[in-house]
Amino acid sequence: MSQITRRSFIKSTTALSIGTLFIPNLLRSSPNSRLKFAVIGVGGRGGSCWNQVPKEDIVAMCDVDDRMTAKGDKACPDAKKYKDFRIMFDEMAKDIDAVIIATPDHTHFPAAMAAMELGKHVFVEKPLAHNIWQLRTLKKAAAYYGVISQMGNQGHTTDGIRSIKEYYDAGILGEVKEVIAWQPKVNVAKSRYFANGKNADLSAQQIPAELNWDAWLGPIADRPYNELYVPRKWRSFYDMGHGQLGDWFCHTLDAPFWSLDLGIPHTITGERKDAAADHSYMPSESKVTWEFAERKGKAPVKMEWIEGYETPEVRPEWGINKLPKKGMIMIGDKQTLITGGRPDTFKLIMPDEEWNEFQKNAPEKTIPRVQENKPVLEWIDAIKNHRLPGSNFNYATKFNEMGELGVLAQRFGGTINYDAHKMKAVGRPELDIYIKEPARKGWSYGEGLLDK
Repeated sequence: MSQITRRSFIKSTTALSIGTLFIPNLLRSSPNSRLKFAVIGVGGRGGSCWNQVPKEDIVAMCDVDDRMTAKGDKACPDAKKYKDFRIMFDEMAKDIDAVIIATPDHTHFPAAMAAMELGKHVFVEKPLAHNIWQLRTLKKAAAYYGVISQMGNQGHTTDGIRSIKEYYDAGILGEVKEVIAWQPKVNVAKSRYFANGKNADLSAQQIPAELNWDAWLGPIADRPYNELYVPRKWRSFYDMGHGQLGDWFCHTLDAPFWSLDLGIPHTITGERKDAAADHSYMPSESKVTWEFAERKGKAPVKMEWIEGYETPEVRPEWGINKLPKKGMIMIGDKQTLITGGRPDTFKLIMPDEEWNEFQKNAPEKTIPRVQENKPVLEWIDAIKNHRLPGSNFNYATKFNEMGELGVLAQRFGGTINYDAHKMKAVGRPELDIYIKEPARKGWSYGEGLLDK
């Protein structure tokens, strides 16, 4: 496939973007053509992603840690190995068609931008980026450079999320004005992914010989190496991750965001306990509330995220005794729908006998189905068939902007009155530096693109 030149080819798409696109530089590809892939971030979620690709099609693997690269070396011995994606692109740009990015959250943006500037299609694990300016720039870049994009939130490929939207569109729920989601408190003593930020000892330790610490830091400010950061518990620290909210909103809130066409909230409120004085790590308990305006005749919506507290109080009209440990409820004036932490399993809140009977005459399946929990395969199919996958950057950036605003409210507390046009928290200029975070020298990408 030839390198894609800069052009804006996406004028408008539907939420799912099923329609075929006219993309001149991709017309030489076909469903039977073979793509050449590079992988940035080999271990962890990266392994789940690149394992969906034929191994002989992976031409390069990049990971800052040789211990992670070893996991891919056996499966893809012929793929060239790198520790810095910038060097990989310098040496192999002409040999790469598409790039899978599954690094910690704070390095998603520079890796994706470096790839798109070279005309490479990009798949980026969730959450998509680390601040709102990055999200806006990614959306602009995907169109400007003419590439096929996808965020890796597996739940967006499921039959469950499609059924939820079909139920809502068919009027089964009626008017929905309230959404509630909840997550249990993290047991940091046993967690593989989260640390006790409050009591964390982050003093300098010896950098492992296998790790390129400077490349792992990427765009964020230099700091001493500590084993709490690598390989997984960076999620607890806001400079790198987004806490449990950032880790889970892409799953739990995807169905209501898509179904209700929520868009960007105008007011976001955060309450928290055990918060860091320097706002550096996630609190043990928090509540975030987003308020969305009326949208094309749809009623205003209040959506709440409850983290670390007891499960929400069961309302008598729900007709149930208890809620699962984590989940989401869309409360309609006709029916109420409940999911687990992901949208693949759901039901209307009614006796099992009624639910079983209802499913025999469920709303028509109007949204095309794809292979469930395989977002990489949906992305590859989209590249070869000249269309956009469901969680493309037109959709994913807007969804993640809502999530980023929630993380800001969780991190700093209080109320954020958000001016989406200006990307500003009105009356809270101290948040500007977190809406567009500074990048270290050598890691700055996308500057000026939003003005083009």
